[in-house]
Amino acid sequence: MATLPQITLDFNRKIKLSNDGGDLSSDTGEFLFREFDEKIGFSKTLQNHLRLNDSRAYYLHSNENLLRQKIYQMIAGYSEDDAADHLTKDPVFTQIIGTPALASQPSLSRFYTRFDKESIDHLNQANQELLDKIHSFRGSEALFIDLDSTHSDTYGNQEDSSYNMHYGTMGFHPLVAFDGATGDFLKAKLRPGNVYTSNGIVEFIQPLIEHYNQKFPETNLFLRGDSGFAVPALYELCEKESVLYVIRLKSNLQLQSLAKEYHPSSAPRDVSETEHYFEEATYQAKSWSKPRKVIIQSVRPAGELLFAHSFFVTNFEIASPKDIVRAYQKRGTMENYIKESKNGFYLDHMNSHSFQVNTVKMMLSLLAYNLTNWLRTICFPQGQKMMQIDTIRTRLIKVASKLVKSGRSYYFKLSSSFVYQKFFWNVLGQIQKLQIE
Repeated sequence: MATLPQITLDFNRKIKLSNDGGDLSSDTGEFLFREFDEKIGFSKTLQNHLRLNDSRAYYLHSNENLLRQKIYQMIAGYSEDDAADHLTKDPVFTQIIGTPALASQPSLSRFYTRFDKESIDHLNQANQELLDKIHSFRGSEALFIDLDSTHSDTYGNQEDSSYNMHYGTMGFHPLVAFDGATGDFLKAKLRPGNVYTSNGIVEFIQPLIEHYNQKFPETNLFLRGDSGFAVPALYELCEKESVLYVIRLKSNLQLQSLAKEYHPSSAPRDVSETEHYFEEATYQAKSWSKPRKVIIQSVRPAGELLFAHSFFVTNFEIASPKDIVRAYQKRGTMENYIKESKNGFYLDHMNSHSFQVNTVKMMLSLLAYNLTNWLRTICFPQGQKMMQIDTIRTRLIKVASKLVKSGRSYYFKLSSSFVYQKFFWNVLGQIQKLQIE
């Protein structure tokens, strides 16, 4: 590590700064993640599923350690691989990875290229195995599969990057699925930028649905999606697999005509109040094989003459139209999950020319997100279980410590002025109490 000369501050000439402090770290909170990792078998599961095209005869860094290093760097907020060149001898990171020194940026870059399609499938299998373990531990009675697509900007001539009319820019158009109740990142698929939202949706979601129906037959499955996913093949899949769904429909003349039968334009009863109505109707589009239940939400804002109508197709039988719409609206939390995965875990940092390498990076972001989400939802105190990663870094991860070696032991002495130490020790205590099979 390059050492800066000693700098004297102008406001107080007695104060000198330099970066030659030795065995110090500013990321001591990473130990909490590593302890939780061990409790749930995170790294062990990834290691069991890691299958790479590795022709190296001799190496300093195993693929398992490279995978762990990249995930922990992202959790700590180091989005770029070259951060490893500065963290090489960081005492916390070297203990977490279990090596005398971290791998360099070129080593990480070569690591990505050892993946192929089958290797990526194995990462998905590892994620699913961990999801299953957490699902069983929570004793969840329901799974809310929220579907969406997002956009990842690209710059330069990157493989399969293309112009997206909706976003008005070059990039990729990933497909994502989250559990709307827990925030767990269920699955992701990187796609070219010019594909339509619903492109490949059945192939994407069918294995997930079939898995949960087989593995957890007692779990009720729900699926929510916006109008981009309003395709008959998805309805038919859900009906076949006994999945309850609510999917928003794009408005058309026939639906608008149907809505106006219930609420035609008329003078408001009270211009100072907004009117809300929820109706149930039967409707069959030309592309549908049969009629289906459609919920009509009609809203007339205060002072307006006309109603604004929204339409939802569903197979819910018992719930009221209002409750069905309210259930759909809870899907809005997914926007926060996507934002967290992109801003906090760099899901949209697609800076490689290779589409396959970018897919690998997306999967590592997904895994870093999930490890964090499982830690906070299982071990954080009530009221803090939805804490965002930026706050987690400030309060838990970015903690200064000094390494003191004594015999065979390594003492990491945390800063005595650490503001959030009560929170820190509370979380560590919860982790160490965990019993997850």
